[in-house]
Amino acid sequence: MTLTQLEIFSLVAELRGFTAAANRLGISQSAVSHALKSLEQELGVELLHRHQSLVELSDIGQQLLLRARAMLGLANTLRQEAADARGMKRGTLRIGSFGPTSSIKLLPTILKQYRAAHPGIEVHIDEGPDRQVIQWLEERRIDIGFVVLPEERFDTFALLEDQMVALLPADHPLAKRDSLSLSDLCHDPFVLTEAGSSELVCRLFNAARLTPNIRFRCSQLLSTVDTVSRGDAITIVAEGSLPDDATPRYLKKPLAPAVQRTVGLAVLDKRQCSPAALAFIELATNMNHQ
Repeated sequence: MTLTQLEIFSLVAELRGFTAAANRLGISQSAVSHALKSLEQELGVELLHRHQSLVELSDIGQQLLLRARAMLGLANTLRQEAADARGMKRGTLRIGSFGPTSSIKLLPTILKQYRAAHPGIEVHIDEGPDRQVIQWLEERRIDIGFVVLPEERFDTFALLEDQMVALLPADHPLAKRDSLSLSDLCHDPFVLTEAGSSELVCRLFNAARLTPNIRFRCSQLLSTVDTVSRGDAITIVAEGSLPDDATPRYLKKPLAPAVQRTVGLAVLDKRQCSPAALAFIELATNMNHQ
């Protein structure tokens, strides 16, 4: 049982609907439904009766709602009193990260300075595909997430801009071209990196009404690069995600027209951020805008 589950339960009961509660919290309706189902399974009782778009509290739900709101009030008081007492000397910050761009190229440098400035803040990092980080934010499992911008549903802060590039085997027939169009990349076997900017790549082809010949799906970028280097496929990746390699076994070609990618930080609501989260955002944006 978590305080977030209790908060969702309380708001659904107040607004008598999943959609209204989801809109108030700024999360998806499925996240609200999942949180309540998990709470009911843990407690072993039905808290709500669902009637199409309307929900009603069960008898035990009405009883437990009073307990839940009491716990939420106590937790809020506890947080406020503790925050006043400790300032930024103690606390926890939960960060979601995806792929090499954020996990290898951005996060380590930011964390080094953050830990030096705020050694009492305990930092937890969860890594997953970019769409997973979005879900973690919606479910409030993390405080801050590295995401590919734009993301209209969150408060966001741009950190880095790079471009999407095509990767080819060294002996590929297109190797002599200065740049490549999306249509140039639809004939050969294509490898898609599931953990990287896969959704951005798919959107590019869909917008151009083109279909790549996807033969491989890799969970990690290094596996994708290896597949290209062996000559088994071609791909499109973000230039900033590529490993530093003095003698790469593949060719990198810009796209024509060029496709930019922006990586930044996202939070559900900056107004509700903890001091620890706000300090991380300020440090990260200052470092990357110098």
